[in-house]
Amino acid sequence: MALVNLLDFDLDGLAAHCEGLGEKRFRATQLFRWIHQKGAGDFGAMTDLAKSLRDKLAGTAEIRPLSVITEQASVDGTVKWLFDVGNGDAVEAVFIPEDDRGTLCVSSQAGCAVGCRFCSTGHQGFSRNLSTGEILAQLWHAEHHLRQRLGLAPGGRAITNVVMMGMGEPLQNYGALVPALRVMLDDHGYGLSRRRVTVSTSGVVPMMDRLREDCPVALAVSLHAPTDCLRDELVPLNRKYPLAELMAACQRYLDRAPRDFITFEYCMLDGVNDSPAQARELLDLVQGRVPGIPRVPCKLNLIPFNPFPASGLLRSPRERVLAFAKVLQDGGVVTTVRKTRGDDIDAACGQLAGEVQDRTRVNERLKRLPVRVVPATPVPPGPRSR
Repeated sequence: MALVNLLDFDLDGLAAHCEGLGEKRFRATQLFRWIHQKGAGDFGAMTDLAKSLRDKLAGTAEIRPLSVITEQASVDGTVKWLFDVGNGDAVEAVFIPEDDRGTLCVSSQAGCAVGCRFCSTGHQGFSRNLSTGEILAQLWHAEHHLRQRLGLAPGGRAITNVVMMGMGEPLQNYGALVPALRVMLDDHGYGLSRRRVTVSTSGVVPMMDRLREDCPVALAVSLHAPTDCLRDELVPLNRKYPLAELMAACQRYLDRAPRDFITFEYCMLDGVNDSPAQARELLDLVQGRVPGIPRVPCKLNLIPFNPFPASGLLRSPRERVLAFAKVLQDGGVVTTVRKTRGDDIDAACGQLAGEVQDRTRVNERLKRLPVRVVPATPVPPGPRSR
């Protein structure tokens, strides 16, 4: 009989499993704390659990880690793990240390089917969704490994923020994502604030509405273009959920979101989406000056493109990125330029590729769809509200 992986359960699910073993809910809470707060992988070490329960668990369940294929550390402190998820597939997770936080970037799929033109993960194709246990195993390993590596005192926390920005489109793996988020947020698990857990999406509108109801956390939307015409080329999902639908979903999400703004991610591509005219178009888009599209309170995060050979794209020069940012800032939109981290270990945004067998032949289809550079539509000058 196959052993049940306890990393697949949120607290309610674990309680139901324990009840099936004839145990009360408080035993599930104790077990949950051992797994996620203390990083225990051996039932024998869970000393405040009844021996009878430990014996039951030993015969029916396990805490299944992911095998680490490689671990790489950058000169800037960034750490990247390549995890084996079986059948020839691997996924990556990245830890990014900063002075006031430690952020873990987590994968939700082996590969990605969305196929954004500037993302190396999308170019490798898609294999499968990860299970809840495989999503959480990345956090479980990173947190408890880093506590030892960094010499943290008992109860110290290495990871303060989680971003679902690794390999895959999280909202296309919704059933596994939401229980994983609940474990991250649970005070008996990792105890993270909803403001410190971020789901990044390329714009799966129906699932954005479901997440708003089921487990609202911080939301980041991969925008990358100010018009449908250009976004259709860069983010193929836009053909299904165009900007009017996407921006309306963002506005709805703010009704329940833990923050009063949406983060829009914008990858800066040389000669493609980085002109001053396109910055003004972007300003008009987010501030509700495009007919049929609502204003969305937001923060813009400009991301330097991390080139890879198959993309045929180049990184925007820094001076053009700063000029683009100035247009947005002068228009009253909080705008940041993301620092590149982990470049020397290919751990930066858009570089995660792992080792995935492309079972959907996405790569072949992408090759038949070359990027068409769409010139920006001139926007007449005029006053811009703050």
